[in-house]
Amino acid sequence: QVQLVESGGGLVQAGGSLRLSCAASGRTFSSYAMGWFRQAPGKERAFVATITNGGTTYYAVSVKGRFTISRDNAKNTVYLQMNSLKPEDTAVYYCAAERRTYGASLRSDEYDYWGQGTQVTVSS
Repeated sequence: QVQLVESGGGLVQAGGSLRLSCAASGRTFSSYAMGWFRQAPGKERAFVATITNGGTTYYAVSVKGRFTISRDNAKNTVYLQMNSLKPEDTAVYYCAAERRTYGASLRSDEYDYWGQGTQVTVSS
């Protein structure tokens, strides 16, 4: 069982930055691929970024070049640095863990554990 707790959301003006953190419980954090997803009002949950247990990263086209996902296995934490934020980035952001030997999925239904979400609001 893995418990995930996100933090770092908030209100920011367009062009600003935020860093989200996701702290995971358990001693097997390094064996999980970790992903970030987001859900805007009235829309389905969408992939944002993921990082494999080896550190390889993948991004949605809409955030590539602006967002950076990273992980610190010693702290059982994954981060999402978000720069040049746009109003369309407004959503609840969720951290997720996928137990797998290698690689990472871009599909939300393949993740095993989820955090409670943190709200990110970008004003124009």
